[in-house]
Amino acid sequence: MTTFSNLYQNALLKVRELYTRRPYYLFFISFIIGILTWGGFNMALEQTNTMEFCISCHEMKDNVYQEYKKTIHYANRTGVKAKCPDCHVPKEWHLMFIKKIMASRELFSKITGSIDTTEKFQKKRLDLAKYVWSSLQQSDSRECRNCHNYKSMNFSLQQSRSENVHQLAQERGKTCIDCHKGIAHHLPEGVITQKGGSDDDHSYYEKKKIACYLCHPDMPKPIEEDWGF
Repeated sequence: MTTFSNLYQNALLKVRELYTRRPYYLFFISFIIGILTWGGFNMALEQTNTMEFCISCHEMKDNVYQEYKKTIHYANRTGVKAKCPDCHVPKEWHLMFIKKIMASRELFSKITGSIDTTEKFQKKRLDLAKYVWSSLQQSDSRECRNCHNYKSMNFSLQQSRSENVHQLAQERGKTCIDCHKGIAHHLPEGVITQKGGSDDDHSYYEKKKIACYLCHPDMPKPIEEDWGF
């Protein structure tokens, strides 16, 4: 009776014989297997980079996805939509691969059911939000800047407050997430974000002698009197 060991040895001998007599056959077969393996890997990677995959678990579909559907990133007058991967996954392949490896930790949370109810999710929302905010700060809001870029902004077409704040933020090396939190998802309970920046930013504006009414439309513009001199 032929054992598995004998079958393995016979197959190995045939491969060696093929390589010795016709080495280009083995190269061709290896090349084809490599292409199929690489193609399959990339296909699987791209599949995990879709909106459908992101909301395939109820933790996302029942919570943050419902919030996102009510924002301008989901529906707007131009029809341009920013999907989950656009904001949470780098476009550069090596960075995307690293992000996918890091995201594999979420499988543990799925298995243990750490956020499998809305109540559990809300309790962990602040920690989850802080993780995303920190990630964006470290990358200089890389995913935001795929669409929103200082160099492409026409400040004169923006509202007075946005025009001033964006230019001052650029001068100070501020990044998008410093001011723009809670854009596509609700803020954690107790977190208040200030359009235009923090108290530290406000102090900077005062030092730059930025007129209050430029950011606060409810404040009167100073009256400039012409004395005729």
